[in-house]
Amino acid sequence: MLSSWRRTREDQHVKERVAAVFSDCMLPFTASTALHVVTFGIGASPFTNIEAVRLFCRNACISVLFNYLYILTFYGSNLVFAGYLENNYRHSLFCRRVPKPELLQQKPAWYRFLMYTHYNEEATEAGTLRAYESHLLVAFMKRYYCDWITNTYVKPFVVLFYLVYVSFALMGYLQVSEGSDLSNVVATETSTIAYTHAQQRHFSSYSPVIGFYIYESIEYWNTSVQDDLLEYTKGFERISWFESYLNYLHGLNITTSLSRSNFTEHLRSGFLRQPRFVHFSDDIIFAKRADGEFDVVASRMFLVAKTTENKREEMSILLDTLRKLSLTSRVKFIIFNPSFVYMDRYASSVGAPLKNSCIAALFLLFFSTFLAADPLVNAWLTVTVASVEFGLVGFMTLWRVELDCVSVLCLIYGVNYAVDSSAPLVSAFALGQEFTRTRWVKLALERHGVPALQSYLCYGAALLPLAAVPSNLTRTLFRCLFLTAIITAFHCLAILPVLLTFLPPSKKKCRERKNAAENQEEIECVEMVDSTRVVDQITTV
Repeated sequence: MLSSWRRTREDQHVKERVAAVFSDCMLPFTASTALHVVTFGIGASPFTNIEAVRLFCRNACISVLFNYLYILTFYGSNLVFAGYLENNYRHSLFCRRVPKPELLQQKPAWYRFLMYTHYNEEATEAGTLRAYESHLLVAFMKRYYCDWITNTYVKPFVVLFYLVYVSFALMGYLQVSEGSDLSNVVATETSTIAYTHAQQRHFSSYSPVIGFYIYESIEYWNTSVQDDLLEYTKGFERISWFESYLNYLHGLNITTSLSRSNFTEHLRSGFLRQPRFVHFSDDIIFAKRADGEFDVVASRMFLVAKTTENKREEMSILLDTLRKLSLTSRVKFIIFNPSFVYMDRYASSVGAPLKNSCIAALFLLFFSTFLAADPLVNAWLTVTVASVEFGLVGFMTLWRVELDCVSVLCLIYGVNYAVDSSAPLVSAFALGQEFTRTRWVKLALERHGVPALQSYLCYGAALLPLAAVPSNLTRTLFRCLFLTAIITAFHCLAILPVLLTFLPPSKKKCRERKNAAENQEEIECVEMVDSTRVVDQITTV
């Protein structure tokens, strides 16, 4: 909006300038707001099974709507106020009338520095740039960058650089992994991080200690039940009162298939009174029956699995296998470890947002079909979004960012960000007529390149403080959003301007259609000459 405001004539009435700005910017801004609201609305809907993600998306929807109302009301009012200040030659910040140039030169240097403005200068010479066109970035874009990026000798290097970009993105894409590491959700300088690093360094070949809890009274003295329990814990490093008790009975030459009362009596009076087995007392819960006998109502064991380098995948498979077994086994047990909470969290936090992102992308393409004036605009937007998302996933992995809930939310946001940035450039090029491809690429860059570049610079500067926050989640947010801005800027300022110079839409057909329309009008005029009455009417006019 500010860029469109600066392109208006300063001698226009303020109402005309504001009307030109709103007619130029509000339609794409409204469409962008609608896309953001729908995308985050899907994340805030019951489709999402994570309360944290739902809360984030709900707040994002409120922020986007508030921002839209702010631009429509308060920011527009500020433009009107600034327009009246400019018409009266008053400074935009201090609201004081700016002296004429000859009077301003008589003031002190600090006064000239604060009160300097372009609006009291009369640019009457031909070729003199207006205030907006004399801006550093505008002049650089118009005089140097547009000619350089469309140069015939520069295009092959840009295409080659894009192939390098795709190669590195593919290399990272093939290494993508889900983030289920406990250290990713806590602050960096904590004892939890030190413990996690020490455990991964020295004991990475072992899984976390898994609690095996039997929460019902079962027939421990039954031989078939004993075989089932030993089969379930087979292959683990075990800290088991049950296995130790069976070995204790074997050492006394006592069979393990005892009656209920004898099995429980030997366990309470003999096994748990031994000094080397007394620590198992906390793993067994006894309850007195109505007949006065004791029974084991619940117990626990601890299991440790041997793992290889793919520890996370093996733990996920092991967790699923044991859980399925607990549902079908006649021995009712549950398994638990504190790390399972984060494994379950990440298992659900990746699948659901990915599904929602696919729904949002499909809606975005469907919605942009009705807004795009040319079908090729929608095609270019689709290709651009796919390229940006592919590169974002690949370089995110190369920067040691795993696929967790934060990175997936950034991927969803990257879809809207890519469309917002590339849609004005592609639309301006596709709707242009009369000139060649290269000329329209330059015109599109001159009009939309500088606002996009300023947006990228402000966006990157706003993200820099996040890099200093001692939190892995915040650092993940910074890396994903920073990569989104860099990759989108690379596509909008380099890749798209080069590809549009030799790929559809064609400007030759547009010129041919226009020439055909002009020829048709000329033929109609010739046919009208046959009617004397029509000729007389035209002569009268």
